[in-house]
Amino acid sequence: MGHEFEGHQEFELDATPEQVWEAIATGPGINSWFMGRTEVEPREGGTVRMAFGDYTPESTITAWDPLKRFAHHSGVAEDGRFIAYEFLIEGRAGGSTILRAVTSGFLPGDDWEAEFDAMTKGGELFFRTLVAYLTHFPGRTATPITAFGPMVTDWDHAWAVLHRELRLTGTVAEGDQVRFTPDGLAPIEGVVYFVNPHTLGVRTSDALYRFLRGFHGPMIVGHHLFAGGVNRERTEHAWQSWLTTLFA
Repeated sequence: MGHEFEGHQEFELDATPEQVWEAIATGPGINSWFMGRTEVEPREGGTVRMAFGDYTPESTITAWDPLKRFAHHSGVAEDGRFIAYEFLIEGRAGGSTILRAVTSGFLPGDDWEAEFDAMTKGGELFFRTLVAYLTHFPGRTATPITAFGPMVTDWDHAWAVLHRELRLTGTVAEGDQVRFTPDGLAPIEGVVYFVNPHTLGVRTSDALYRFLRGFHGPMIVGHHLFAGGVNRERTEHAWQSWLTTLFA
């Protein structure tokens, strides 16, 4: 069987079209809100290259109209799988911008529901991170940090452990205060900017911290650090060790 899908998002942003374009159509911009590290060859027919752990997909740019439209497509695999992204930018009076995003694709197989659910919930976090980025860190670029924890077999317990570590109690909601100190890292104080059953996003004065349920079992961190002088490899190692200790 399989499943063809198309999802639409629309955001009104207190950012200029130039800032929105930099965020969605350049490597440093995408690094500041999406996942992993990204390189963009800036032209129609160019390539978008991503590295997220062992996942290293490439897609072809199908629309390149600066400040107006950006789209890229993974290409169709032998089993029909593909994913495509399209972004439409509309400037408004006073410097605000309407951003419309369309995510479409096809998931093969009879077990597509679990993958689609994970993709949908992860996508909600990514786009809310984009809004948080353009609202609180416009014009800045981040160092992306990615680390994978051990395999999780009981997700209710895993989220309870994480919430306790972050000093979150009860039903977690946007606006809740977070305070914790991962081993080997500086203290972190911030506020929950997004939460759903598979993800948690925390904003501080100089970072966006994200925790995700990995589709194949591990807890994943996918952070964006805006402070200067970040040693990415050392920081990723510290988060890897923290995850291993927390969920071993």
